[in-house]
Amino acid sequence: MTQMDEIVRGEHPPSREFFVDALKVKEIRHATGLSQARFAKAIDVPVGTLQNWEQGRREPEGPARALLRALYNDPGHVLAALEYR
Repeated sequence: MTQMDEIVRGEHPPSREFFVDALKVKEIRHATGLSQARFAKAIDVPVGTLQNWEQGRREPEGPARALLRALYNDPGHVLAALEYR
């Protein structure tokens, strides 16, 4: 916890960083094999939001960024955990 506080204050560099850019969002969705509509439904965001992410007009924040990170690391298990078929 102390190290996390130091990272937040800028006193310590993070050991890993995960950047979600437009290409990464599209890559994550393609790894799931889902269309934009089905992927958006699976992660519970409007299709327009997903399209904005994929086209670089907006960036996912907070919980959406964390969910995309989990999907990037293990799409099969995360989709199963979301109970999406």
